[in-house]
Amino acid sequence: MADSTTIKEKELWGHPIGLYVLFLTEMWERFSYYGMRGLLSLYMAAELTDAQGPGLGWTNAEALKLYGWYTMLVYLMSIPGGMIADKLLGQKRSVLIGAIILVLGHGTLAIEELWAFYTGLILIILGVGMLKPNISTMVGGLYGKNDIRRDKGFSIFYIGINTGSLLATTTVGLVVAKWGWHAGFGLAGIGMLLGLIVYIWGQKYLVHVGNKTSDEEIKDQVAISQLFGSLMKSPKHLVIVSGLIALSIYYGGFVLSEIDHWAYMILFIFLSLVVGMLMMIYKSLRSQIEKDRFLVVLLSFMLVIVFWGAFEQAGGLMNLYTNDYTNRMLFGWEVPTIWFQSLNAGFIILFAVAVANYWAKRKLKNKEASSLFKMATGTIIMGLGFVFMVFAVMDYNANGSSAMYWLVLAYFFHTIGELSSSPVSLSFVTKLAPVRYASLMMGLYFASTGLGNKVAGLLGESASEYGEYTIFAGITIFTVVFGLLVITILKPLKRLTHGAEDKERLMHSDEA
Repeated sequence: MADSTTIKEKELWGHPIGLYVLFLTEMWERFSYYGMRGLLSLYMAAELTDAQGPGLGWTNAEALKLYGWYTMLVYLMSIPGGMIADKLLGQKRSVLIGAIILVLGHGTLAIEELWAFYTGLILIILGVGMLKPNISTMVGGLYGKNDIRRDKGFSIFYIGINTGSLLATTTVGLVVAKWGWHAGFGLAGIGMLLGLIVYIWGQKYLVHVGNKTSDEEIKDQVAISQLFGSLMKSPKHLVIVSGLIALSIYYGGFVLSEIDHWAYMILFIFLSLVVGMLMMIYKSLRSQIEKDRFLVVLLSFMLVIVFWGAFEQAGGLMNLYTNDYTNRMLFGWEVPTIWFQSLNAGFIILFAVAVANYWAKRKLKNKEASSLFKMATGTIIMGLGFVFMVFAVMDYNANGSSAMYWLVLAYFFHTIGELSSSPVSLSFVTKLAPVRYASLMMGLYFASTGLGNKVAGLLGESASEYGEYTIFAGITIFTVVFGLLVITILKPLKRLTHGAEDKERLMHSDEA
């Protein structure tokens, strides 16, 4: 029997075998998530007499409102998920529990009852919150400091995410067409069950990552209760947080007139407390280097929110636009709407390694290839993809329907932007985040993704008032300007990282 040292050093195709265990686990988890996500807005907006079985019969605006809340909460729950892993269970056990909850959630969605619909969504929110930040942290833990393979490892991991998405969006649509909406939800649950089985089988390759925090490490950490205890003793910070909470109550409770204004109030209060927690984390850091890097990570979260606020139109507004306004006839056959969701995943599988290699070669040639530069560039490229959605709207206004190739071009640009930004931002957090707050910071990353999803939902809702042309054009302008702004201040931002990415080189597991 191989000892643990042998397991630790064993590699496959230049990477630890544990990467491929996490790859397959995440692949099936994303199969379940994207399979369900591709159906969600369509199912809610489908008529009660729909040919694929009764939908919920909601308006597009109502469907996009719930879609925005759901996709935000899925990722916002990564904050408590990361905290539970840091303080109680460790990442490895948290991923296991999350996978089990997800199997139950997707299985519940297969039941044709309204209570099952809401219950299933709640379980999926809880399950993703436990699994998503912690499995990504485990990927980072497979690589040593300054190992240039880390970004490539995350890109390979990202291929797993999008292989699952591709499988889901190409198969679930066919299942729904033949057996109805809830059969599609059930298929997503089967995929998650396969992911759980793979993860349990692969534990022998994950011996040295994701373990429960030792007593010594716990002593070195700052508990969340301590952070808020410190907040109560810091008058300046307490005034700031109290003011934000008061503003949240006033705005959410008395100014907003939407039906879900109380939900907004709770969200704003929660974010106010997160701001307080972040201020106390900053105060607890032991060196100026840690503090500077922490600030850069927080800025990167702004890029994440902007990126996903635009990108997540794919599952919401773009999905409904495809269904309602796009000519989907191909050789006499109507292409299922959900199949267009597979374009992004298919392009990622085709181009992920090429994009990662391009940036790695730039880095080795001492050309600008910092994570912040890649994230900003990716945001710009993704934003330019919405130019083709503007053309699609113009095509529809002129001809009564828009051509499919506009969607293909839009998804292609979105994919190249995503490959330059998203896996890199995951890796960036693991490089700069203080070790004591590793999972919590990864949770905050996914919470930023969730806020971006909520922004996407709000933008989608506003299309009913302002029109798709205005929304798509506005997204293009804002993302390009924001990305260029980050690039203009790149040098001072890189100084604040204190050379965290300056010594990256090719390493192997025995060095790591």
